[in-house]
Amino acid sequence: MIQHLTAIWKFRHFLLALVRLDLRLRYRRSILGVGWSLLNPIAMTTVFAVVFVQLFGGNNPKAYIPFLLIGMAVWGFLREGTVQGCRALIGNEAYIRQSPLPYGLYTLRTILGQAIHSGIAFGIGLAVTVACQKDFRAIGILWAVFPAIVLAFLAAWSVATIFAFINVYFQDTQHLLEVGAQIVFYLTPIMYPREVLDRGGIGWMADLNPANLFLELIRTPIVTGEPPTADLYLTVLGITTVSIGLAVGTAAWLQKRVVFHL
Repeated sequence: MIQHLTAIWKFRHFLLALVRLDLRLRYRRSILGVGWSLLNPIAMTTVFAVVFVQLFGGNNPKAYIPFLLIGMAVWGFLREGTVQGCRALIGNEAYIRQSPLPYGLYTLRTILGQAIHSGIAFGIGLAVTVACQKDFRAIGILWAVFPAIVLAFLAAWSVATIFAFINVYFQDTQHLLEVGAQIVFYLTPIMYPREVLDRGGIGWMADLNPANLFLELIRTPIVTGEPPTADLYLTVLGITTVSIGLAVGTAAWLQKRVVFHL
C-alpha cells in the first residue's frame, strides 16, 4: 500500500490536472459555473424544509435546516463518490491502456472532484448553522469533526476503488448502486431524526448503517456543539480500516488482469 500511495504522490500533478479537467467539463458553457454547487444544496434543502419541517423538524426551521443541509452534504459526498467512483476504471480506459499508472489514482480523481462540490455544500451548511445558532459553536467543534471528514474521504475512496474493479467485470454494478443508494437514503436519518426509526422499532438499522455512523460523527457535533464519543470514533475508524484493507486487497488481486477486461 505504501508503494501504491508513493506512486500516486509521484503523479500528483497529473491527478490534479485530471480533476481540473473534470471541473471544466462539468461546468462548460454554464452561466453559473461552480455556482451550481451552491444553488443545488440550497434548492434541495428549501424543498425538503418546506415539506418536512413540520413533520420532522418540530416546527423549528432554525434547528431543522442546518440539520438537513449538513446531512445532505455528507450523504451527497458518500453517495456520489461511490456511484460515480465505480466507473473510474472504465471511464479512464484510454489512460490505463497507455500508461501503467496506479489504479487508485483514477478513483481518487473522482473522489477529489466530488469532495470539492460537497465541500462547498458543507460550507453552506456550516454558515447557516452559525447564523441559526447565533454563536460559533459549530466553528469551535470543527477540531473534533475534521478527523471524521478525513475518515469519510478515505472510506469513500476505498469503497469506490472496490466497486470500480467489480464494475469492470460486472457492469451492472453502477445501476445496482444507484438503486441501493436510493433505498439507503430513505433508511438513513438524513431528512428525519434518528428517533423516527427508534419509535418504529427499527433503530437497529441506523446502528448497522455505515452512512448513518458518518453522519453522526460529522453532523451531530456541528448542530449540537457536543464532541462525538470515543466509541463512535473507534467504530468508524474500524469501518474505514476494513474498507481500506478490502480496497488494497482487491487492487492487488485484480490490477494485473483488469486491463484485459476493459
